[in-house]
Amino acid sequence: MMNTSDLDAAPRGLVSALLAGAAIGVLGGLIGLGGAEFRLPVLIGLFGFVALEAVIINKATSLVVVVAALIFRIRAVPIDAVLNHISAVATLLTGSLIGAWFGADLATRLHSRTLYNVIAAMLVGIAFVLLVAHDHPSNAASFAPTTQIMLGVIAGFVIGVVASFLGVAGGELIIPTLVLLFGLDLKVAGSLSLAVSLPTMLVGFSRYSKDQSFKALAKYPRFVLAMAVGSIFGAFVGGLLLGIVPSNVLLPLLSAILLISAFKVWRHK
Repeated sequence: MMNTSDLDAAPRGLVSALLAGAAIGVLGGLIGLGGAEFRLPVLIGLFGFVALEAVIINKATSLVVVVAALIFRIRAVPIDAVLNHISAVATLLTGSLIGAWFGADLATRLHSRTLYNVIAAMLVGIAFVLLVAHDHPSNAASFAPTTQIMLGVIAGFVIGVVASFLGVAGGELIIPTLVLLFGLDLKVAGSLSLAVSLPTMLVGFSRYSKDQSFKALAKYPRFVLAMAVGSIFGAFVGGLLLGIVPSNVLLPLLSAILLISAFKVWRHK
């Protein structure tokens, strides 16, 4: 574990942040995510940030990655394709914006030990989602409009809470929801996921800005920048490698990494 006091000053810390961000970005890019799920345990276990600081730095990095990803995907998925499904975005946002504020507010009130345990539990949940829900079936379940809206708001709330607690974009939960609940194409769902993630993350970020731990961003600006740059580059490379590694090998491997990370976070002192 590194000493956080040296992270923003020592070249070694900045290079480590850049390389770690790149490696995490590649992992995320291989499955079409930003990699924040893997970044959080690294911030805690390798770089020595306390839980809430790690979540806030992870969220700041994720925001940069999500904005970059949204720009990159505009050429692949036109804005019109996103606007055609704006009702699905609105439904999820109705729940996720409330969930994001609630999750961030609760995270700032929890004792650090409790927050480590919650983070570990959520990492286990993400590992489970990667295993059972990432290879989405082509046909979505059929729901009545009222039921679909109600389930969408509930799902959005859960997504907002998880995104705030882990500092993630939530794509690993948003994409399956859009495909299974609203019957959307996977490619379109990926772009819609970013449209849901960005406002959700901004709301959570706004709540975190009221906490003392938010000062970590001002204390380690170069570290955060190096981590963000590495993550964007890694996500780009991971996207290029997408499909090279079979999903039946990749997803169990990444889930195992998350489970190991969850155990280490749970044991963290």
